[in-house]
Amino acid sequence: MASDHLEWTVEWCVEKFRGDDTSTDPYDRVVVPGNLLTYGGASNLIECLIGNGTGTSAQTLTYFNNGNAYLGVGDSSSAVAATQTDLQAATNKLRKAMEATYPQHTDGTTSTAASVVWKSSFSTVQANWAWNEIALFNGSTGGRMLNRKLVSLGTKTSAESWTLTLTVTLA
Repeated sequence: MASDHLEWTVEWCVEKFRGDDTSTDPYDRVVVPGNLLTYGGASNLIECLIGNGTGTSAQTLTYFNNGNAYLGVGDSSSAVAATQTDLQAATNKLRKAMEATYPQHTDGTTSTAASVVWKSSFSTVQANWAWNEIALFNGSTGGRMLNRKLVSLGTKTSAESWTLTLTVTLA
């Protein structure tokens, strides 16, 4: 009997640079697996799958594309819950738009998995606090939070630029 099997794999990567020059090699690179897919994020994916342009809740359906996607960071260490709709930090949180060529999609083949990569850069004047929570959104405010990860990535200072990359693979 044939059956479908698909695994959702997530990898977050933070690359840390001295100053604002991100064209050099980073002085540190932190890679962490996993996240929690939120109810609102999962619902948005299903609405996109069926082509429902208005969504079924008070929040309008929006794609996680270059014009709408934001990676967010905050300093809260509050536990992750599937019902959450935003980062949990009270004030130290920021959503950053995608770099120009992101997200990037790779089709799955018989030898490779399908994947999507989102990437945002945080300059020396942005998000200078402990990075304890990270997430992907489809709006600069409000919108849907696709996923959230609670992890200590270090404390960013004004002497550094950090890039945050999220890779979602379906295999």
